[in-house]
Amino acid sequence: MAIYDFHFSDLLDIGVVAALLWAGVVWLRRTRARMASLGLVIVGAVYLLARSFELQLTAWLLQGFFAVFAVVLVVVFQEDLRRLFEQIAVWGLRRQPTVAPPDVVDNLVRAATRLAAARTGALIVLPGHEPLDRHIEGGVALDGEVSEPLLLSLFDASSPGHDGAVVVAGDRATRFAVHLPLSSDSHQLGDAGTRHAAALGLCQRTDALCIVVSEERGSISVARDGLLRRLGGAEELTGELRRFVQSIAPPEAERSRWWALTARWREGLVAAGLSAGLWALFVPGSSVIEVERSVPVAVENLPYGYALESIEPSEVLVTLSGRRRDLYFGDPEGLELRVDALLAQLGRRTFEVSTDQVSVPEGIHAVGLRPKSVRLSLLQGKEAEAAAAEPSPPAEEAREPEAARGPEPSAESEPERRVPAEPGVELEPLLEPLVPAEFGVERAT
Repeated sequence: MAIYDFHFSDLLDIGVVAALLWAGVVWLRRTRARMASLGLVIVGAVYLLARSFELQLTAWLLQGFFAVFAVVLVVVFQEDLRRLFEQIAVWGLRRQPTVAPPDVVDNLVRAATRLAAARTGALIVLPGHEPLDRHIEGGVALDGEVSEPLLLSLFDASSPGHDGAVVVAGDRATRFAVHLPLSSDSHQLGDAGTRHAAALGLCQRTDALCIVVSEERGSISVARDGLLRRLGGAEELTGELRRFVQSIAPPEAERSRWWALTARWREGLVAAGLSAGLWALFVPGSSVIEVERSVPVAVENLPYGYALESIEPSEVLVTLSGRRRDLYFGDPEGLELRVDALLAQLGRRTFEVSTDQVSVPEGIHAVGLRPKSVRLSLLQGKEAEAAAAEPSPPAEEAREPEAARGPEPSAESEPERRVPAEPGVELEPLLEPLVPAEFGVERAT
């Protein structure tokens, strides 16, 4: 058998699929609907098992479910799919976010510290790579330079927009009094208020960072990448803001992506293995090849009164044609050459065989075989009855020698069974019309 010729395009094909699978695995781990995706994977596994064990009703029901799988996928992952396509668009357009300079970071830290000391609630949003337009509502356009006095005045209790959020892009405060989507993650929120729910809700949908100052506790929290964490003070807030700025800054972004790739090497190995397995199954596995297999000979329709002693040869070489995966992963037990021995009662012992008599699994075809004939050695009369009465030894045991079998039953102890004929009717002339002329079978005298 020829080995598949591996080309550079095949390696590139495996790499592209591995990258897509790796991105899909990482996306599923980050998405909020990962439990739903796990449920879909389990349903798919049950469907495959049902097909393997031929559970027809179960497979039929699950097949109907997968008929509407596309609709289910859109409903369950609606928000996550929208975000995925937005990330693809941002990556394709090479959209660069506006990065907050160091003095803006210092102003944000000082303003948040003073607001926390005064127990004044505040919510500040720093966008990342992904756009925020479809997630935020309302607000007033500002486009003011970020400074500590400006932030303190925007969140003053007497300000009409102090309950909303302020969006800071670079060194500009672009909008204030903005409403954000609320999160329903009660496990993270606990007894936190609406500002914390809004900050977590936006960070679950985008890659933005939100600074939250609690009006009741006077604490500072940060929401990022779907996680809400309470900070210990100004130093921790400074560290969070600097790490966020470095992660979205153009020079550090490339290092961040490389770190993300190396940090998820386990997912990468799984994706590479799946990609290679799929390639082996569908690319070389789908090519049509021809192989030779030894196929056992099975005798059927043996006439009454005859017993099979031996087949020469007991196996024939059959040339099979089909897809590579069907030939190497198919069931070899289903391969056999069936010989119809009905004409043995007319004296025939050598039978011509053809590919039409080869039983093969679905998707495989027999295109040739050799030799073209088989010869049967048959026992007849009392020898056939003795062979039928004798218990067959186990397949793994050797055949007993002739001396150990004992003497053959005599004619006196086991008379030969004959079919009684009606008076005046000879049996042998009745068989003559059944013998075609081309067989050339002579009557026994």
